[in-house]
Amino acid sequence: MDFMTGLKKTHYCGDIRIGDVGKTVTVAGWVQRQRDLGALIFIDLRDRSGIVQLAFDEKSEKEVFDKAFSVRSEYVLMAKGIVRERSSKNKDIPTGDIEIEVSDLRILSESETTPFEITDNCQTAELTRLKYRYLDLRRAPLQKNIMMRHKIVKITRDYFDKNGFIEIETPILIKSTPEGARDYLVPSRVHKGKFYALPQSPQLYKELSMVAGFDRYMQMARCFRDEDLRADRQPEFTQIDLEMSFVDMEDVLKIGEGYIQCVFKEALGVDISLPLPRLTYKEAMERYGSDKPDTRYGLEIIDLSETVKDCGFSVFSGAVSAGGSVRCINVKNAYSVLTRKEIDKLTETAKGSGAKGLAYVRMAPDGSFNASFAKFMTEDELKAIFEKADAKPGDVLLIVGDTKNSIVLSVLGQLRQVVAKKIDIIPEGQYNLLWITEFPFFDWDEDLGQFVAMHHPFTAPLDECLDYLETDKAKVRAKAYDLVLNGIELSSGSIRITNPDLQSRIFTLLGLSDEQAHAKFGYLLDAFKYGAPPHGGMGIGLDRLIMQMIGAESLRDVIAYPKVQNASEPMTDCPAAVDEIQLTDLGIQVSENNNK
Repeated sequence: MDFMTGLKKTHYCGDIRIGDVGKTVTVAGWVQRQRDLGALIFIDLRDRSGIVQLAFDEKSEKEVFDKAFSVRSEYVLMAKGIVRERSSKNKDIPTGDIEIEVSDLRILSESETTPFEITDNCQTAELTRLKYRYLDLRRAPLQKNIMMRHKIVKITRDYFDKNGFIEIETPILIKSTPEGARDYLVPSRVHKGKFYALPQSPQLYKELSMVAGFDRYMQMARCFRDEDLRADRQPEFTQIDLEMSFVDMEDVLKIGEGYIQCVFKEALGVDISLPLPRLTYKEAMERYGSDKPDTRYGLEIIDLSETVKDCGFSVFSGAVSAGGSVRCINVKNAYSVLTRKEIDKLTETAKGSGAKGLAYVRMAPDGSFNASFAKFMTEDELKAIFEKADAKPGDVLLIVGDTKNSIVLSVLGQLRQVVAKKIDIIPEGQYNLLWITEFPFFDWDEDLGQFVAMHHPFTAPLDECLDYLETDKAKVRAKAYDLVLNGIELSSGSIRITNPDLQSRIFTLLGLSDEQAHAKFGYLLDAFKYGAPPHGGMGIGLDRLIMQMIGAESLRDVIAYPKVQNASEPMTDCPAAVDEIQLTDLGIQVSENNNK
């Protein structure tokens, strides 16, 4: 292998253009491929900017030509030469009008045959590519994603800096506090038997920063949650975290909207109109069956309860009389797509989401129809349903009834998403943003048989709901808000409680004694005794934002070194066992059962 002595890289491969013809340049990178044409050899050299063609002629530079002959894919080269216009141009790449006539070639590193070919459209299984992630990251699509991430992070920091925010780093090793998901715990060697936790968010520290008088805080915060993974979830992720003092909800939403408008314009050249639409939690659930609705398409939920409350079909009338509801979605012009076989599949989906079954009406193009419950209803009762649902020839009604409204809405919300994909009505290239506000303050936990906090316990209730805290928890709404992008929760935030009496009241309602509350949150409660300003904020999921902006299918496409479904990393084989001496130092013994 050669040394770099006497050569210094002058250009990135993908930056050279027709205007550079006649210039002497030096490039470096990896061999995409070598083509031997006898007296001529061509090498496609790749770096993060793109590909450029190197040309070698046996007649002009024999020694260099012979070296080029020995080159194979993924060798690392440095090449010096004169830029010339190509006789056979390649319109598929930006450098396709030129090539470099090489006069000096250095082989800096050789490569074994890679486990998979480094191509844009690599078909190798993802698990294999993750095992060799450093090779996978050489592929142009992933490199573009990571460079877009860098660009978005820079735009983010610049935006918040211009708006008076101070970036403050908060600790990674913290005290374990209840925040909804399981903590990752870190044992202490010095304090045996005690544990640090990795932060699920910097929530308490950013509130302390408000007490400290910093007024506007932001951080590209690393967060950790020990929970089951999915396409838009990782055990460790990055959050654009912010907090503001002396503000109300409108101030926080304005800053958030300004950021979204800025990052889409500067990163993608996309104009986002402000203000963003808003739905209350109640409106979102009743119209879309989700608190993070994708409103790029219709399929809104229609309430049939009044229409069927006295009908002859007891499943419908019984659900309404028991305090539940009957609702549907009208899938327009779907008669030929939603066949009986497809509806059977949807029925299984509905049952898997908690429904007892799925009723349907298929309206044929000729005006005839087939309803799964027709024999239990009169012609007038059926007609009333069709009118309420605006059912026309070719439409399909999917109907769910239950004694619990929450089941009806969530099932139809799930069906809405499944059907939209099945009939292909989700528009591509759109960015549908909206705020969801007025979340319930409490959430009913079926397992515990009691109300629990829907958000963290420092979220403030709406002022008009204070009288209901002890008497009617279901009526209490929070000063909480989420930002939704194309059906994905992008951000969550709230205005915080700073009144000690109200905070004590909330803790009591959540079943925490003064002693328990102080044991968990004492340092924050103590801080609030010394002049806590009103404040609020939010956390924006950076990984999810980038995933949606570039149209990636998974968070793994926008994170350099991600985990897989079981929270492991194939490349390094972590998590892994550690030496017994390390466990002894920590005062930890691992049982054999835990290793199975």
